[in-house]
Amino acid sequence: MHMIQIVFMTVLVFFVIVTIHEWGHFYFAKRAGILVREFAIGFGPKLFSIKRGETRYTLRLVPAGGFVRMAGEDPELVEVQPGQTVAVRLVDNVVTRLYLDRLDERSNVIRGEVEAIDIERKLKLTLLSDGESETFAIDPQAQMISKNRETQIAPVDRQFGSKTVGQRAIAIFAGPMMNFILAFVLFGLYFQMAGVPVDNPDRLLIGDVSKGMPAEKADLKSGDVIVSINGQKIGIDYDKMIKLISESPNKPITLDIIRDGKPIEFKLTPAPDPASGDGKVGITAAYPTRAAGFGETFTLAGKAMKSMTISIFQGFKKLIFGEFKLDDLGGPVRTAQVTSQIAEQGIAELTSWAALLSLYLGIFNLLPVPALDGSRLIFLGLEAVRGRPVDPNRESMVHFIGFAMLMLLMLAVTYNDILRLVRGEH
Repeated sequence: MHMIQIVFMTVLVFFVIVTIHEWGHFYFAKRAGILVREFAIGFGPKLFSIKRGETRYTLRLVPAGGFVRMAGEDPELVEVQPGQTVAVRLVDNVVTRLYLDRLDERSNVIRGEVEAIDIERKLKLTLLSDGESETFAIDPQAQMISKNRETQIAPVDRQFGSKTVGQRAIAIFAGPMMNFILAFVLFGLYFQMAGVPVDNPDRLLIGDVSKGMPAEKADLKSGDVIVSINGQKIGIDYDKMIKLISESPNKPITLDIIRDGKPIEFKLTPAPDPASGDGKVGITAAYPTRAAGFGETFTLAGKAMKSMTISIFQGFKKLIFGEFKLDDLGGPVRTAQVTSQIAEQGIAELTSWAALLSLYLGIFNLLPVPALDGSRLIFLGLEAVRGRPVDPNRESMVHFIGFAMLMLLMLAVTYNDILRLVRGEH
């Protein structure tokens, strides 16, 4: 792939994985009747913003995730108090716009002093204007305008907290669920593209060729059939191939291959591995493959999901018990770097990697860590058991602290990632 393609594919992988996660939250929140105020990819300052219907779709500066902001989760509206002077615009005698400032600049409005207002339950406004008191109905989708910012009101039945525990739990769990579905689909696509090894292979092939290594410089290609090394037949003996190459650091070897049915001889010199000193030419071995059947694809995708899930939890276990140090962890920069390296290997390998990232994101978000979906589900579980919700202020504080800690960890691992890049480490 050319560099522009690699960068594009790397960005696309992150965009798709995060978007499908947030779309899960968004879709099931809408299904429950919750007002979704914002669908955002990224955090921090807005780079791009467009409003469609009730929701504003934004792309933000820091590409470290995303969020769906639902009505009722945070303080959203400037509170209107009795005695406050406001201006309202009516359609068929129903309030559709409520202005809180710059009242003299508003046209086609009624100005007056608020005597009573309820924008959550009764949807009524009593206004004293020109010495007369009049009560108006408020449209459920009325806009409140303050400091040039429009915010749609959220009647109580459109707020997140008004829905049943089950509806809220589904809206929260839907994000990770969509990541699991995406991972399954991508693993299936990978097996369709890459195929599966034949049952009784009769030859060994060159799989991946590493950039800058002796194999690439000698023009070896993925798919070449490995016949012999220094005259010794390889057949399907992967270990023998590794042994012969490893024993020859800085020593020329002769590699006989078959390409497109024609025998070709290559001479190359394995480079010593910096850690072990073993000879390396920069190739992986592969066995001949066949096309995966339709039903087989589902089975293989399921097995891949199971295998990768076990590996992910083993990684969490090592992290918890201190087998990993902070310096061993990678953040968004490191992940993007690895993604770009895998993108160079082709679309099939990138698809498999994207499936793994999607699976990891789904599992990670279900961990019982404050600010993550798993923690929110725990609070809903407590509400279901107790019969009443946990104090919203306490829950918000827990999530805020958790989010702050996650951001600090993100900054730390990103700092490590940048140091690795500066030092030229991989």
